[in-house]
Amino acid sequence: MLRHSQFRILHHQIQINGRSSRSSRSRTQHAPRRALATLLSEKRTNASSDIEALSESVALNEFRAYLDASKSRSAPIQSSPLGLPATATVPLLQSIFTTFWLHYHSRVASLCGEGFYTIGPCGEENLSGAALALEEEDSVALHYRHLGISVLRGWRRRSDGKYDQKSFEKVVLDRARGYTVSLSDPVTAGNHCALGGNPTDFIVTSTLASQAPPAVGRALGNTLAHHVIKSSDHLTFPKKAVHYVTLGDGSINNAHFLAALNLARYAQHNRQKCPVVFGISNNEMCISLKGNKYLSNFLQSAGVQVFECDGNRIGEVYQSTRDAVEYSRKKGRPSIVVYKDLKRRFGHAATDRQNAYLEDEVIEEQRAGGNLERACEDAVASGEISWDEVARIFEEVGATVEHAFDEASQEPKVSERKQQLEQASQPRVEIPRLLQDAGYEGKVAEGRKDIMRKNMNKGLAEQLETNPRVVYLGEDVEHGGYYLVTDSLAKKFPRRVRDFPPDETTLIGAGMGYAQAGLVPIVEIPYAKYLDCGADMFFEACVSNWLSGGKAGLGMVFRLQGFDRGTFGGNFHTHNTLHMPPGIDVVCYSNGEDYVRGLRGAVKQAEGGRLTMLVDCTDLLNKRHLVGKDKGWLRAYPADSGEALSVHDVRVYGTNPSGRGKIAVVSYGNGVVTSLQAREELSAELKEDVDVIDCMLLSEAPDGLKEELQMYDKVVFADICKEGQNPFSGMLPTLNRTVDKGGAELSKKQWSLIAACKTYNPLGNLVTFLNVEDVKAAINEINER
Repeated sequence: MLRHSQFRILHHQIQINGRSSRSSRSRTQHAPRRALATLLSEKRTNASSDIEALSESVALNEFRAYLDASKSRSAPIQSSPLGLPATATVPLLQSIFTTFWLHYHSRVASLCGEGFYTIGPCGEENLSGAALALEEEDSVALHYRHLGISVLRGWRRRSDGKYDQKSFEKVVLDRARGYTVSLSDPVTAGNHCALGGNPTDFIVTSTLASQAPPAVGRALGNTLAHHVIKSSDHLTFPKKAVHYVTLGDGSINNAHFLAALNLARYAQHNRQKCPVVFGISNNEMCISLKGNKYLSNFLQSAGVQVFECDGNRIGEVYQSTRDAVEYSRKKGRPSIVVYKDLKRRFGHAATDRQNAYLEDEVIEEQRAGGNLERACEDAVASGEISWDEVARIFEEVGATVEHAFDEASQEPKVSERKQQLEQASQPRVEIPRLLQDAGYEGKVAEGRKDIMRKNMNKGLAEQLETNPRVVYLGEDVEHGGYYLVTDSLAKKFPRRVRDFPPDETTLIGAGMGYAQAGLVPIVEIPYAKYLDCGADMFFEACVSNWLSGGKAGLGMVFRLQGFDRGTFGGNFHTHNTLHMPPGIDVVCYSNGEDYVRGLRGAVKQAEGGRLTMLVDCTDLLNKRHLVGKDKGWLRAYPADSGEALSVHDVRVYGTNPSGRGKIAVVSYGNGVVTSLQAREELSAELKEDVDVIDCMLLSEAPDGLKEELQMYDKVVFADICKEGQNPFSGMLPTLNRTVDKGGAELSKKQWSLIAACKTYNPLGNLVTFLNVEDVKAAINEINER
């Protein structure tokens, strides 16, 4: 039996006298705490009758009655060991109680208008013991119902194996900060409420199973990282780390999980080390959808080792998780551990109308739960704690959680747009502007000239050769890819240029995991339209920095090919619409020389934790000529590896070396060539000089463009994306607010905007794409104003 000093939670002792129907009983017993008179505490008092009516309050009173009755029970005649690690039983019970109390106070705070997240973990508190089966440096990504695992995992263990009480109070306060969206929340900085935030605990949103593909990526990526990275500075996990990810039984139907499991099975089939453990909690409910025991049927064909246990028995939870983790660690194979027979207490969230889809008796059975009682009984039966001590711990935890909500609710919340903008992505690595003062058409490489795809191939080889962290992931990239951009790279850099199964959710999720394992992945999407197939995973990558309050950058480079003009492909292989969510730089280069310098810049940004997407126009990859047989679009390779383009660089193609023309056409990618060809055809007709500005950055207005536009009276923006979904449409409002050196607003100049046809692209012709006649007409129209 433990002494009282071994399990005291707070620095003062709480005396439990009498019975009360509300948790406010704890407040009245602590005069020092009463000095913290918060708005939330006052609201709780005013809303006492509504709080009393909550299902959570009813269950709280029943559990207190259960504990009161249990005190009279005699100690067990013979102890029944739980099989837990030494000194872990009491902290585990404390984490279980903490999970219940956090849920309770999140619902109370929401009712009082001070809480903003009510997806609840109750019914699954006893899964907390899974944390004991994991090493501190194993990676974890937790489903939002598995709060208890996060609580115990975040609670620091001392060198003697015992748990530090100060760190417990911080864990509780930090969780309260999440529910009340305090700026001091260390996980999301007040942007959301999410689990994770520790160095190896990855933040999970409430998007079903989106946490699963990156977990498999971390398992595969860490194996590769230890093979190619020599410096431990860039290694995130130890070589034998296991990667644990959890989800609910409803989420096994989600494409993210199915993609992740398939990739894990694929790796196992090909004898690649993939030590990932999927933890699945089974309460036979997915909001209102009943499970109907489908999980059992699913597991028969899971294709990986499966471990199962009663999710209500704390000893079984620990032992089954330990067995799964040890299996995956030793074998380097994926596994699944299923926590069965759980109840979903109090509904999915506070807004859940359970009575619309469940019978009253089922709701009552779930509310009654019984899992807390089982945890208490198992703990007391082990002989490590008495009923009096269990009751005391429960109330001490309740007081700690209530005070944490009082404190957190007073802290500042998000109030500035600037802060939100800054957190969308990591700061850019500073790259000096290369084209700013380098002559009329910018710095041009000298030497043997070649087509764009060959320079791209050399550029990728350069990055793989000079940076061992760089890896290239895609579909059919080992044999050179659809356009030969990766030709011969797999032979030169085995294991670092790898094919994945043809699924973009898998590919993007794996890339995220590779980045989190310390690598710098370049992820190729074979055709721009295919990004739609993995769009949600792509958005997960983009939101990751913001979701962490700017602390967890995700350094990757997406290479989006199969974009814009091409007669062979039609709409699905020559797509011309772009995704540009916050958190990613979208860049499009029109020639091989700029691409190489831009790739260097993108990899530098990825090393700094920033996302970049390079958009490749299909029609440019093998282009030689601008007009006739002039070989005007061949470029030399920029041999100086230190030359990188800033995203704020623009390139000006002028006709008058002594100064700027009167008209500018702003475009990118294929549009640059189209605009130059239009200018050539109009050269005999126009009295005014026409310059073409290659604006490479598409996701925001680059500084170089703002500066260049000050030189022109008339500007045509020629966008190769579809009208209404084109980058320049979003850029123009920003440019409208830009003031030139003379103090005149750029919006007072004469501007026009053209874009590609707002329809889909038929196979076999170019009628829907931006063409020379479109640009000529726009130039003539603005010239006549």
